[in-house]
Amino acid sequence: MPRIAPIDPTSADAKAKPLLDAVQAKLGVTPNMMRTMAQSPAVLESYLGFGGALGKGTLGARLGELLALDVAEANGCGYCLSAHTYLGTNVAKLSDEQITAARSADSEDPKTRAALRFARQINDGRGHVTDEQVDAVRAAGWGDAAIAEIVAHVALNVLTNYFNTVAQVEIDFPVVLPAAQRTAA
Repeated sequence: MPRIAPIDPTSADAKAKPLLDAVQAKLGVTPNMMRTMAQSPAVLESYLGFGGALGKGTLGARLGELLALDVAEANGCGYCLSAHTYLGTNVAKLSDEQITAARSADSEDPKTRAALRFARQINDGRGHVTDEQVDAVRAAGWGDAAIAEIVAHVALNVLTNYFNTVAQVEIDFPVVLPAAQRTAA
């Protein structure tokens, strides 16, 4: 049972309703996470703005989904892992192998692998990384703008991971459990 209840979009207040209507218009659905974030329209608006801005960045949707899978697995967020597995498969057209590898900060492509490993290092170190780790992601071909975007993707996904975990948002995608939850079950 959710700790924070999702809002019914049809009865949302004047601040939340246009945000939820925009989500519905763009996605064709209004996921529980966004309906729950709408308890504070400031939170939902911040999330949508941050995600929208990153969507215009240089990393692209495929790598964005891979990064989201990496961070969701590391943080044990079943909601985000389920959502990004769905989006990765159906929107970014990732293969099952790519999705599975990303959950372990891995990829067949060395440049993508470097980005995923760097994201994992950022997440695991709570932002504290070494010069050697930055040098390694640069050596793989990522410039400063891309490194900044990798940091931003980690931050955005930490927000959603923590939000969904704290709120205990009900998963409304095909359920995919993090490895730690599969082995505990």
